[in-house]
Amino acid sequence: MPLPTYTPKDFATDQDVRWCPGCGDYAVLTAVRKALPKLGHRREDYVFVSGIGCAARFPYYMNTYGLHTIHGRSLAVATGIKLANPELQICVVSGDGDLFSIGGNHTIHAMRRNVDLTVLLLNNRIYGLTKGQYSPTSEQGKVTKSSPMGSPDFPVNPIALAVASGCTLIARTIDVDMKHFDAVYVRAMEHKGTSFVEVYQDCNIFNHKAWFYASQKESKFDATVVVEHGKPLIFGKDRDKGIRLRNGSPEVVTIGHGVSEADLLVHDETDRTLAFVYSQMAHPEFPEPIGVLYAETGKPTYDELVHEQIHAAREQRKGTEAEALQQLLHGAETWTVEQ
Repeated sequence: MPLPTYTPKDFATDQDVRWCPGCGDYAVLTAVRKALPKLGHRREDYVFVSGIGCAARFPYYMNTYGLHTIHGRSLAVATGIKLANPELQICVVSGDGDLFSIGGNHTIHAMRRNVDLTVLLLNNRIYGLTKGQYSPTSEQGKVTKSSPMGSPDFPVNPIALAVASGCTLIARTIDVDMKHFDAVYVRAMEHKGTSFVEVYQDCNIFNHKAWFYASQKESKFDATVVVEHGKPLIFGKDRDKGIRLRNGSPEVVTIGHGVSEADLLVHDETDRTLAFVYSQMAHPEFPEPIGVLYAETGKPTYDELVHEQIHAAREQRKGTEAEALQQLLHGAETWTVEQ
């Protein structure tokens, strides 16, 4: 059956979108609806899964299959869905609290298993749904209702954690940069394996302007560097700055003062060590890398490996399903407990 021609409106529901006016989630929702028609799948092939938090309302607003699951368990549920039906296109949309606090272990294990799904982290560095407590990604010293003297915690580094966990596609983008988000999201959804996208998302009520240094035209050209495979890391409003590696560590240099483009670091998205270097580059000392930071192809996915075992087990037990069950019950895998 030929694929229907979709538009973004085909992925919208009749539900009222209930986020705070001005929330960055609106931009992400719009961008995802625009991207899906480009991916070449039927609408009923998509499943959006969320946990708890502001971002967790996402499945209500997508005219696809979807589940709003319990706190921190979105990736466990998504893994089960993928195992039950490997043909489905799974996208988990969640926040920094859901994915890195109560759901932290599930995030690590989904990545190391290379489950074939996409994770969108809408990172606003705050617990917005519960009105402004500091979250796992809040900066140390963050003053909130739950930390009036400043958070004593050091924050989780989502990119570093993804690198260390063996995630096979790691990317970062920004909610208001629709063009960049579109390119990154399409790439992530097309990836075979676990793809993780950190989205700098503005919570304009409880943590407004947290990422403005990376999103506003007055500052973003000096505060971010767009990485593209095979191209040197150049940034700045006048494209006169770059990143050079010295003894394995990044260094900001100015082009033209004894430094040429040939001296700059060239992005290699297949280099996991380089992805870790990127994860340590933080504003204001460095521009923060955005784009596809790491991509690995050819690694078997968890769902593929599980289904290979299921197929092999069936092959070992020829005959009907009932006969296979009989073989299992009466075969060498059973034993009698002597009285």
